Amino acid sequence: MTQNTFTILLGGNLTLTDRLKAAVSGSRFIAADGGMRHAAMLGATPELWVGDFDSTSDTLAQNFPDVEKMPYPAAKNETDGAIAIGEALKRGATRLILAGALGGERSDHALMHLLQGVEFARQGLKLMLTSGEEEAYPLLPGDMSLDLPEGSLFSVLGFTDLRGLSIRNARYPLVDFTLPFGSSRTISNVANGTIALSLQSGDAVLLARPYDLSGA
Repeated sequence: MTQNTFTILLGGNLTLTDRLKAAVSGSRFIAADGGMRHAAMLGATPELWVGDFDSTSDTLAQNFPDVEKMPYPAAKNETDGAIAIGEALKRGATRLILAGALGGERSDHALMHLLQGVEFARQGLKLMLTSGEEEAYPLLPGDMSLDLPEGSLFSVLGFTDLRGLSIRNARYPLVDFTLPFGSSRTISNVANGTIALSLQSGDAVLLARPYDLSGA
């Protein structure tokens, strides 16, 4: 992994898994406010800590006294996560891992992370959003593949109508399919191993549950 990969520590839930450890290995880290609590679990010392620090306990601050802080007022027009991502881009990020981006107490933040992921992917960035147990990847026009354990669940969620959607090496394959916005047709598919997808037009995310073999 190159030094242009940044892991952004966000405030949502994060479970340490083998896939998470492999994904963040060798990356650089930036923490967003209370997302710093994940650093010790990952064995990471972020190079920057941003936010209004309203979710940072005194104990957490004392555990990382030497990390550079970039404080912002609570009354601001961006989330702490968005600020952290912006700083990573300034430092040359071409790939982002948003750790703690899914789940947690704030569903509005989780949805915002998914929407931001699609927008950054449009700009040419490679992204992965993760809770450790669940992963999300922007799906834009073109081709993509994802290595998943056989029997694991995944879903494709369209943020627009999707046209020309193909899914291969899955229990429920599709070929050149049109998915209307809001359709549940692509929920709870099952991987047969590495899945391959292609899309002609539209914006979507692929949500995968690599450790969920309930569909096997």
